[in-house]
Amino acid sequence: MDIRELLRHIQLTPSDRAVQRATGAHRSTVQRYRAWATAQHLLDQPLPPIEVLQQLLDQTCALVPPPQTISTVEPFRALVVQLHADGVEGTAIWQRLKERGYTGSLSSIYRFVHHLAPAAPVPTVRVETPPGDEAQVDFGAAGRLIDPATGVLRKAWVFVMTLSWSRHAYVEFVWDQTIATWLTLHHHAFAYFGGVPRRVVIDNLKAGITQACWDDPQVQATYRECAEHYGFLIAPCRPATPQHKGKVESGVHYVKRNFLGGRHPTALPVANRDVLHWCQTTAGQRVHGTTKVPPLQRFATEQGQLQPLPSAPYDLALWKVVKVHRDCYVVFEQSFYSVPFRLVGQELRVRGGSRTVQLYTRDYQLVATHPRATMPGERHTHPDHLPPEKLPGLTQTRASCRAAASEIGPATREVVERLLGDSAVDRLPTAGRLVRLQERVGALRLEAACARALRFDDPRYLTVKRILEERLETDADADVAVPPPARTFVRTASELLGHVFGGALWT
Repeated sequence: MDIRELLRHIQLTPSDRAVQRATGAHRSTVQRYRAWATAQHLLDQPLPPIEVLQQLLDQTCALVPPPQTISTVEPFRALVVQLHADGVEGTAIWQRLKERGYTGSLSSIYRFVHHLAPAAPVPTVRVETPPGDEAQVDFGAAGRLIDPATGVLRKAWVFVMTLSWSRHAYVEFVWDQTIATWLTLHHHAFAYFGGVPRRVVIDNLKAGITQACWDDPQVQATYRECAEHYGFLIAPCRPATPQHKGKVESGVHYVKRNFLGGRHPTALPVANRDVLHWCQTTAGQRVHGTTKVPPLQRFATEQGQLQPLPSAPYDLALWKVVKVHRDCYVVFEQSFYSVPFRLVGQELRVRGGSRTVQLYTRDYQLVATHPRATMPGERHTHPDHLPPEKLPGLTQTRASCRAAASEIGPATREVVERLLGDSAVDRLPTAGRLVRLQERVGALRLEAACARALRFDDPRYLTVKRILEERLETDADADVAVPPPARTFVRTASELLGHVFGGALWT
């Protein structure tokens, strides 16, 4: 309000409070100008033009000095100016002044320093892009929505992707900001627009950027794959500069003020259904404050400039660095996948797709591929990944042991059957070691050794092993003659009693 308008209100009413209510000027200011105007005889005549009033005010204002408040820091001005020029912070300045008798507050220090060097406004440049060239993406807090699985309120986030030229937006509410959610939302947004922009401007959230840096940002490997699949360039903002994606920033605020403002909490699926309708009606049909055209009207032109969607959506793949444990497995998404035993103790990169899990060395050499587990705790194993000496004990069964023994020969099969037939002790490991002796001595020698052990009725593993070590399986001279049938007497009955029946007398 100019001085002429203020004096006009002062002329109309003698109440300073009424002038304050009408003009918004402080009552002390009204009192000061009333006193000045009275001294200049302005209130009892028509007011001169404003330029005359301003000149008169400049010439005579010193006659009625306005009330001023002298800062408690003023006596220490020289010291404060020097400390502030040296880069000393307000709290430290306060401490130095207290040492010299200052009794004022820290807030007074900050106000005084602010008036010493008021911040100069920083000029900005508005960037406008061609149709289909750019989209901007951001997350924002969406308050609490009802989780349909539990029926309770839960913190939710709102994802907004805004096409920079038309300002048409895709909006979806989610429970988290994980990589999987981030990539799924991109797929939904591109499908909603019916095409893909040439570049996507993002901030430095962890789902997209692993290390924020203006010169060389480190892009999340999964997000890089997604960008290559859809054919868009990732354009991270400079750290701590959200104004670089101001179009979507204002879009997020618009969702909060308009769609969420005053809305009662609903289930998340209901909110997502309603917000898409809102995008097509309220948000899409409004006259945009910058473009002065409804977003949907401009989108009708921009849609034809978007890149076409790929034939298939991106196969969501999660990348993660894992360590190979001593059992030759890595853990990914609560399931277990084997890798070659030579890599125990090393770190690998895991790419988990929707159907397969691929494991790479740190320099991206593929070392294993497994089908994706369908439930936590599931274990996928390639037998050749395990140490060879450990593999038989892991994979052998009674059936496989019998089958291997049958291929060697009947004597080996008989020894194995007798070992496995023990009613008190599990002899499967022993039978397995016996069958594996053929790897050192061959099937023929093992079969002969088992046959010799059976002749001595001693089908033990140690017996067969000792026969092979001493090479007795083919030593015929070492065999003991088969003993004659057992008898009570040395002579036969005819020899003893033959004379009774007319035979010769035994002598």
